Formats: sequence, structure tokens, C-alpha cells
Amino acid sequence: MQRPIDPTAVALRGFGPLGILAMAVIFAGQLLAPLSAVLVLIWAKRSRTPWREIGYVRPRSWLGGLAMGVTLGIALKFLMKAVVMPLLGADSINQTYHYLVGNEYAAIATVPYMIVTGGFGEETFFRGYLFERFGKLVGDSARSKALTVALTTIFFSSLHYFDQGLAGAQQATMTGLVFGSIFAFTGRIWTLMCAHAAFDLTAVAIIYWGLESSVAHLVFR
Repeated sequence: MQRPIDPTAVALRGFGPLGILAMAVIFAGQLLAPLSAVLVLIWAKRSRTPWREIGYVRPRSWLGGLAMGVTLGIALKFLMKAVVMPLLGADSINQTYHYLVGNEYAAIATVPYMIVTGGFGEETFFRGYLFERFGKLVGDSARSKALTVALTTIFFSSLHYFDQGLAGAQQATMTGLVFGSIFAFTGRIWTLMCAHAAFDLTAVAIIYWGLESSVAHLVFR
């Protein structure tokens, strides 16, 4: 039997007053990450948005997706730190998180924060939710997906500027393009969650062990 039409669900998925209000509330949730991701899941449930439309697709292999994501995240972080950021003229030391050097308790406390905020929170919001919303506005053609990758990356990097400065925004631009392109191609978020968390945790490890300068000068001495 076909489910009856739910006017509230239809309105939440649209871009009328209720839909825009829902978007505003979810966007405001970014002020207290990962609240926005939780709100996205509530919105998806109440609006009857299929989970696959925000990337929540059961992976072919949970362990395979985890391994692939962790490998991607670690490799991407070293590539950024050793090649990309030096080419952009960034300082080898991340001043925002420099307090983590040798600070065991702070580093350990940061681990769950990075996993929940970066892996779960930012991927659910920036890739899952924003791709669904922009997809409804601009379509799902190759050109439209490229535009969505660009727009979500700009938003992603701009938010990183406020707490990490220009270098943080530059790095977020590169990672946003990589993660966004992968999501545009696969439509799956599990591996990206693992990659994002691995990227952030690798950054924490490099800082904690005082390896930033060494890694930053691996290629360009």
C-alpha cells in the first residue's frame, strides 16, 4: 500500500518557508558541531528523505571501507603537509593546535572530538546534506555536480578560516575538493567519514610528536 502524502515532509524537503527554516536551523547547528549533523539526520527522518540521498548507503564491506578511508586520510594528510601546503607558502607549524605538542591529555581528549566532529559531523553536513540540497536546486548532471563540489568546498573552507586562518582555509579547500569529488562520484559517505577522521587524527599525531617541521620539509628542504 502506498504511503499517504505527508504535507510536512513535503514542505521540509522543499524550499518554501518551512524548508528554508529547517535549513537555517541546520546551518546554525554548525556553531556547535556536530549538532548540525544530528539535525540533518532528524530532518532526513521527518522529511522522509531516503538515507541514500545523504550518502548513508550500506557499504559493500564495512572493514573494506574503513581500510580504504583510513589509507586515504593518512596519505592525503602527508601529501598536504609535505607537498601542497609548502607550495602554498604555509607555515610548517600549525599555530592553532600547537598546544598539542607533547600534551598527552589534550591529544587524547582531541581524538573523540576529531572523530565525531570531522568524520561524522562535517561529512554528514557538507557532503551528505549540502549535496542533497544543492542537487535539488541545480540538478545532478556532471556540470551540476561540479558546481556543487565547488560551492560546498567554498563554504567548508570559509568556516575553517575563522579558527585556523588562511592556511586552514587553504587546506580545507584542497580536502573539500577531494572529499567532495569522491562523494559526487560515489554517493557514499562511510569511507569519507573514515578518511576525514584519519586525516584529522594523523594531523594530531604529527603535532603531538613534534613532527610538523620534519614532515613539512620532507620534499622541499
